[in-house]
Amino acid sequence: MAGSFDIDAMLSRYRERAAAVRKRPLPPVSGDERQAFIAQANQDFMDFAIIGDAAGTIEDGVLVLRVDLRPGDQRS
Repeated sequence: MAGSFDIDAMLSRYRERAAAVRKRPLPPVSGDERQAFIAQANQDFMDFAIIGDAAGTIEDGVLVLRVDLRPGDQRS
């Protein structure tokens, strides 16, 4: 599997998922349900965006995702 696994394609799909969450329309709900939907969408976006921004490698058959969480001005 590791030989045919396309890390860049996987990361691209996560970036696409993050963008899709941002475009997701709000369902016709209000009050607490609306706030819960918005909170979940924000969490989904953050999760997908973090993985989408990762640098991936396969080391000894293990997928390794490296995520730089430092602010943009502190990244190397």
